[in-house]
Amino acid sequence: MVGFDPGLTVGIAILDLSGNVVATKSCKEMARAEVIRYIIDHGKTVLIATDVYPVPKNVRKLASTLNSKIYSPSKTFTVSSKTELVDSYLNEISSDNYPANAHERDALAAAIKTYKHYQKKLQQIERRTEKLGLTPDEVDEVKSMVIRDRPITSAIGDVLKIPEGKDDLEVQIGEMENDLESIDEEKLRAIEEAAKKLKQKIKSQERQMAYLKKKNKLLKKDVRHYKKKTSRLEDKIEKLHYEYSKDILRKKEISSKVSIIKGLQEKYTQEKVLREKLEENLRSMKEIRVMELSEKAVPVKIIESFTREKIKEAMDYWTIKKGDVVLLSSSEGGGSQTASMLINMGIKAAIFVDKMSHPAEEEFEKNMVPVLDANKIDLEMIDEFAVIDKDVLDNEIENWKTRVENRRNKEEKRQLLKMIDEYRAQRRRPSSGD
Repeated sequence: MVGFDPGLTVGIAILDLSGNVVATKSCKEMARAEVIRYIIDHGKTVLIATDVYPVPKNVRKLASTLNSKIYSPSKTFTVSSKTELVDSYLNEISSDNYPANAHERDALAAAIKTYKHYQKKLQQIERRTEKLGLTPDEVDEVKSMVIRDRPITSAIGDVLKIPEGKDDLEVQIGEMENDLESIDEEKLRAIEEAAKKLKQKIKSQERQMAYLKKKNKLLKKDVRHYKKKTSRLEDKIEKLHYEYSKDILRKKEISSKVSIIKGLQEKYTQEKVLREKLEENLRSMKEIRVMELSEKAVPVKIIESFTREKIKEAMDYWTIKKGDVVLLSSSEGGGSQTASMLINMGIKAAIFVDKMSHPAEEEFEKNMVPVLDANKIDLEMIDEFAVIDKDVLDNEIENWKTRVENRRNKEEKRQLLKMIDEYRAQRRRPSSGD
């Protein structure tokens, strides 16, 4: 009995007529010729079983090729019922031949379901043939005929070669069973042993030879048939492989073109953003240029933070030049070196929103670059830059310079007084000779 699960991955499970699991196998893209060869290698097939209703076309073709009956359930199994059936049955017969995957499980479930369907009749055959001294092969032959709808008595008569004539087969077999029961056990054992030897040497060999000759003839015919079919299948596979290769190449080409299109779209988006940014920058620069030509307002170029990176970005974006006024939105990260970068550009003044570091402030003062507090002057924001009244700016710069000069004068005066005090103190000290 062969359970068969068709599909891209094929599942096969083989049971003998006593319900033992002979073999299970699964293989991806397994050709029908390979499936048939694998099944024939394990013996003669009586039944092809499936777990699907209605019977798939592939199962019908396989059964037709193997000259076997088909068994299918009245409805398709659920996954849980198949798993439960397989686990229960393997536990019942103490088998460790568990399926390796879902395909083998489905095939095995179909085979077990089929065996369960015929189990009572097969066990009845075993009980009836037990007293007749038939070999296991002969018992299987009886079972095969019964599965193919032969009555049990007729099948046993065929195997024993009892001629059909005056007496009914059932009567003859019954008489044989009664005669065997009436014989002394010891004599029965001797007779059974002798009968077995004789049947093994004569009857079984003759039948086996006849069967093998018949089977050999059929197999030769099957081989010729399968060779033709294999040739056709190989042609079909080659054609499919060619079509598949063409499809792969087409998909690769499409994928490549899609990648190119995506790359161009991304580049277009980047270029568009850059263009918009440049247009905005150009518009701002034009407005700044207009203000620079005006004598009433001074444009203020904005730097996001007091760091090297942001100062360089602003230099590229605004083209900061000598005489420009800059506004630093944040003094974070600033020190004497970043202050030197702005000083070297030749800026007119630096406006800070928050408190800058002491080293930076000292660097600006040392180079007399005014540092103004944004919170104390009137700045007007226009798009990406600010504007300050020229008079207000000049006034703030003068005030800053005045404060710095006063602070420097005070410091110089303090240093001078300190030097005078030190000189006087030195004059008052008694000399070492006094």
